[in-house]
Amino acid sequence: MTKKRNKRNTYRKARIIVIKQTVINPIDHLWSFIGAFTGIALIGSLQTLTLTSLDNTFLIGSFGASAVLIYGETSSPLAQPRNLVGGHVLSAIIGVCIAKLIPHPNLSWLACALAVSLAIVIMQITKTMHPPGGATALIAVTGSTQIKSLGFLYVINPVLIGVVILLVTAYFTNKFAGHRQYPFNSRPK
Repeated sequence: MTKKRNKRNTYRKARIIVIKQTVINPIDHLWSFIGAFTGIALIGSLQTLTLTSLDNTFLIGSFGASAVLIYGETSSPLAQPRNLVGGHVLSAIIGVCIAKLIPHPNLSWLACALAVSLAIVIMQITKTMHPPGGATALIAVTGSTQIKSLGFLYVINPVLIGVVILLVTAYFTNKFAGHRQYPFNSRPK
């Protein structure tokens, strides 16, 4: 009987912890929406002026994943500025290098695999792990002719400029929210 009771108590405690960690103050939904909408809208507007609509879709894909982290999970280590900027920029550099090293379409499988796996290792080494960076590396390899023709300019525009827009938007959105903190400092104030 005691074993059963302990099991139930453990289950209840685990359930309470999960609920506490996943329940979000309703006002946070609004701030997450405002931040993500503003950041992605600004990047989308800039990209529309410089790249084709197909490329916009792919580029916003990796930035969309970043938006989930920096506007929806502001305290995650993966969402912090160092990870956001470093993860995307380093991954973009890796992706462009691989695209130049392996330009043959029949070897795109190899280029894709190398770009993503090397991006992960570089992010691990530099402590800038940001999962959307893998998509940024992949875009450099699989993007359209226009993306590939950018070469290392891809790192600056759209990647670095887009990341800076997301970062500034996250900073101000979360500052206006008052009860949210970005960048997140785990030490108490």
